[in-house]
Amino acid sequence: MAKTRKKRYNYDEMQKVTFYADKDEHVRLKIRLQQDSLTQSDFFRCMLQNYIDKDEAILDLVNNYKEKHKRQNAERRKKVQKSLEKGRDVKTKFALDDNEIENIFDLLEQEHPEL
Repeated sequence: MAKTRKKRYNYDEMQKVTFYADKDEHVRLKIRLQQDSLTQSDFFRCMLQNYIDKDEAILDLVNNYKEKHKRQNAERRKKVQKSLEKGRDVKTKFALDDNEIENIFDLLEQEHPEL
């Protein structure tokens, strides 16, 4: 009997992201991913999610890349960095994490279902 495979993702709700890479870089990437027991999809989803979530390690990596490859002038990079720091300060000032923010919205929804 054939084993049915459970779908991990709803592909109807997804967009495909593609780009070109040097053949040698691609081979080296595949080797490193194999060493880490990751697929290309796992790796890029991880990077994408952490970039979107403004993970500090990823943002530092991106900032270094922008500086090295002159993707953004120093003044603009400084403004972006200040904006990120300000956002972190506000989050810290109010001591709210993502779960607490979600809980606030849940409470509002319970008390005001018409919203």
